[in-house]
Amino acid sequence: MQSITTLSEFFHRTGADVRLFDMGRRVAPFEFSRLTEFETGTAPWPLPWNGQARLACAFRLGSRDAASEPLIWFLALPLDEQGMLVPGPRDAFLERLIETLGRTVESVGRDDAPHIDNLMRDNPLAFTPELTQQAMLHALAAQDFVQPASKHHPMAHAYLIDADTSVNWQMLGLQGIADLVVRLESVEEARLAERIPALPVEVLQPLCYCIEHRDVASACVEPLRERAERAARSGDLETLCAVIRALGSSRDSRVGVWYDTLLADPAACGPDVLAAIAARGWMHLEDEQRLPQFLTRLAETPQANFTALVRDLALVPRLRLPVLMTLRQASADSPIGLRLAKLDR
Repeated sequence: MQSITTLSEFFHRTGADVRLFDMGRRVAPFEFSRLTEFETGTAPWPLPWNGQARLACAFRLGSRDAASEPLIWFLALPLDEQGMLVPGPRDAFLERLIETLGRTVESVGRDDAPHIDNLMRDNPLAFTPELTQQAMLHALAAQDFVQPASKHHPMAHAYLIDADTSVNWQMLGLQGIADLVVRLESVEEARLAERIPALPVEVLQPLCYCIEHRDVASACVEPLRERAERAARSGDLETLCAVIRALGSSRDSRVGVWYDTLLADPAACGPDVLAAIAARGWMHLEDEQRLPQFLTRLAETPQANFTALVRDLALVPRLRLPVLMTLRQASADSPIGLRLAKLDR
């Protein structure tokens, strides 16, 4: 059997109908060409998570029947310090895959799906995403494969968009909320924004956990920020951080301004808030003033995991050089310099 050396080559040679999704910092579609570049060593993984490229491969073999459920692989590929692929574990997985098939790759068909699916049960690269990520992945994959949303979607739509008072919010399912967020149309965004101020916290939080994986509608920015400030005043740290993470996915400049306000207030900017900004709001740290402000506040917060958060941000290609330069240029008596000095002891 002719060997295959990359995942990209496997999908290409089997003729699989495949959709790829980044499952790290955010659940988002991932272009096939970018996987090819990553595997051939010409480009780093764009948004690493805990030193890994977290990838979901949703694919069909053989039949393109729209009713057939795609197989889904969740793979955590190890990265080096530059965000490039460490090829050994990937190569071992491909070797086992070919052994499992026991035939030429080009002849793989729909009847091989169970064998390929079973391969993941004891795969050291496999991981189980947390529940919100799973819900968002299934919502995105269903949309991409032109399949209907889950049975939970109509109820979520009735409650969150139509403001149907007959719907009990306690009956809403996470998958329905994820389907709603993925399929949200521009007209519906304004209706959702109107609903945010009165949503129970038990609904607002899972909504935020789903929104953090999408580009937040501008209409929702202000209502969400107001809910966050209300949560901060009442000591509801979980809701505050949920909104920080949700708004981190927005490119609206108002989010960056709000982050500045949080970073300027030591009482508001504890370790959980800093972690939330780093996890989902990294694009707003691409600012020559906000990034040093963030790293300074991080250094001043003893409870924060300074080393882990800095290392994680430095793996984001667009942030790597700015982070390293900020650390190098910090004076010895600055909060960053003092924190680094402690680490060197």
